[in-house]
Amino acid sequence: MAGALDGVRVLDFSRHLAGPYCAMMLGDLGAEVIKIERPGVGDESRHWGPPFFGGESAYYLCCNRNKQSLTLNLKHERGLALARELVRSSDVLIENFRVGVLDQLGLGYGDLQAINPRLVYCSISGFGYTGPDRELGGYDFLIQSRGGLMSITGEPDGPPMKVGVAIADMTAGLFACNAILAALLARERTGAGQHLDIALYDSQVALLANIASNYLCSGEVPGRWGNAHRSIVPYQAFQAADDYLILAIGNDEQWQRFCAAAGVTVWATDPRFSANPERVANRDVLVPLVQGLLRSKTVAEWLHLCADADVPAGPVNTIDKVFADPQVGARGMIVQMPHPTIGTVRLTGTPLNLSATPAQMRLPPPLLGEHTDAILRTVLGLDTDTIAELHRNGVV
Repeated sequence: MAGALDGVRVLDFSRHLAGPYCAMMLGDLGAEVIKIERPGVGDESRHWGPPFFGGESAYYLCCNRNKQSLTLNLKHERGLALARELVRSSDVLIENFRVGVLDQLGLGYGDLQAINPRLVYCSISGFGYTGPDRELGGYDFLIQSRGGLMSITGEPDGPPMKVGVAIADMTAGLFACNAILAALLARERTGAGQHLDIALYDSQVALLANIASNYLCSGEVPGRWGNAHRSIVPYQAFQAADDYLILAIGNDEQWQRFCAAAGVTVWATDPRFSANPERVANRDVLVPLVQGLLRSKTVAEWLHLCADADVPAGPVNTIDKVFADPQVGARGMIVQMPHPTIGTVRLTGTPLNLSATPAQMRLPPPLLGEHTDAILRTVLGLDTDTIAELHRNGVV
């Protein structure tokens, strides 16, 4: 079955996480993705480990399926010429070099737009193509810090804390994918491609969402709330008899049902707790009461009780428990793919579920340069002798 992006060719010049994750999503949706890598080195994430499996890092494996790997030396004039030739028959280019680097190589948007006016050229950088910090490098940890996320993450009396995954990179990759899909749709109307300027910093600021809105409307600087919620109570993690669980009681009806199920109906009628604004105002009284109650039963007992009462609650799963969850399996969020050096590699599935053009796992993350000769032969039409010469001269 053809994917939604069947017939779209993507040149992925990006490394690390944001760009490769974006390109992988396009590949999951059916695009042909050619990953351009430096000969002998490749994407730096190939070397980020341990753990390594079959010579590949788990980090690299997480965001590079459904791609072919072509090694190309962009410091060699012949390598640059081959890159330009690939652009002629491509629809999308993704890159995350420092701002201006590809312009110096003659591979900037202006250069390539002249070769292929329909090209959608997506640049992912730390701070974007405009502004005083346009030339600075962007790193997830730095962006989480500078972008305010760490100031609102962690316990109120603890140090600022980063999110446990590279959320700034991931968010930029998601925004980049959205922008590419929009640009491809616009091209159907106009016939022309365009340049997409996606910044990790912009993406992180946008991710602040309601926290940003609270500040912009009130002028009050938000702080850290740990696992609690500034505007909703009880909405946080609690210690049960054996482990942690979370209550996510978002309205007064859920609070009434929780109180009835837990046998504390007096809390439901207490004027300090009967409505959410009062619960927020009296959280210092209510939260210790709820915590004392929850210690009386195990997590499993509380989850059963809350499920019966239609009260949002859940376990605080470790990663092994996440992937043992029957819901995760039922939704196809674990996939197994044959791999040339690992044997079978297990990867996280895709959340992109389309009924008529479903995402497909066609290719495992490629070995460095695994498809170089095939791409040169089938896409660029080079013969065996020419390809051998390119290898000898260090072009590929």
